[in-house]
Amino acid sequence: MKVIGLSILFSLFSIMSNAQLSEVKSGVYKWSELPVKKGVQREGRKIMEGSSPHFSFLEVHATTQEKGAKPALPHTQDDIEEILIVKEGLMKMTMDGESQILPAGSAILIPPLVEQSLQNVGDGPLTYYVFMFKSKANTDIERSEKAGGAMFINSESLVFKPSKKGGRLDYLERPTAMCKNLEMHVTKLDGKGPSHAPHTHIDSEMVLVIEGETEMSIAGQTYSGKAGDLYLIKSNEHHGISNVGETPCRYLSFRWY
Repeated sequence: MKVIGLSILFSLFSIMSNAQLSEVKSGVYKWSELPVKKGVQREGRKIMEGSSPHFSFLEVHATTQEKGAKPALPHTQDDIEEILIVKEGLMKMTMDGESQILPAGSAILIPPLVEQSLQNVGDGPLTYYVFMFKSKANTDIERSEKAGGAMFINSESLVFKPSKKGGRLDYLERPTAMCKNLEMHVTKLDGKGPSHAPHTHIDSEMVLVIEGETEMSIAGQTYSGKAGDLYLIKSNEHHGISNVGETPCRYLSFRWY
């Protein structure tokens, strides 16, 4: 009997129900409250699924593979773009025959029609987030290819840029097959206080807390988040994030429209 990976199962179920999805909710999605689905040497956590102001389909989940877990078979997505973020462990990622070994904090951009497979090659568990999305506008493969196509972003190759409040790591800013612009960066705040003044923008945004204790205001509501938690801010919602802990915080933001 063939065993299908949790990531592929999530993808199949999500695509089958795509036409029936309601819009995802802004706010915080807490790691400790996510239901866990067990598989063979792996487990999955469904974080959100629905539509959004710019996407007809948006689905986020996290998968943990144990050491030595059998890798999923290579596969492609016809009309879905993906971003993977390595939470812990060491991942071997292969796209269209090219492989790289990626540590925690690394990211992968996978356009539609790119063959992909991954494997846990570390000495412990591999946990990674998967963000899957389809634009309400037409998919633009040519735009993606002109901007660089599929991308491996090794966290160890990024350059930290200090600031008065801490600093940041820039991952990417470019068009993709599904986005007119997609921007990703990590912010570090050394002390208590806001990153910047509350504001709005046309982009929708997700903020993944990597370290520390944070507080986010979204459309008049206040939420708290620590490592592993994910904030969602939809287009034009007034928002702002602060470090509320006694130690530095770090969080990965990505914005799209």
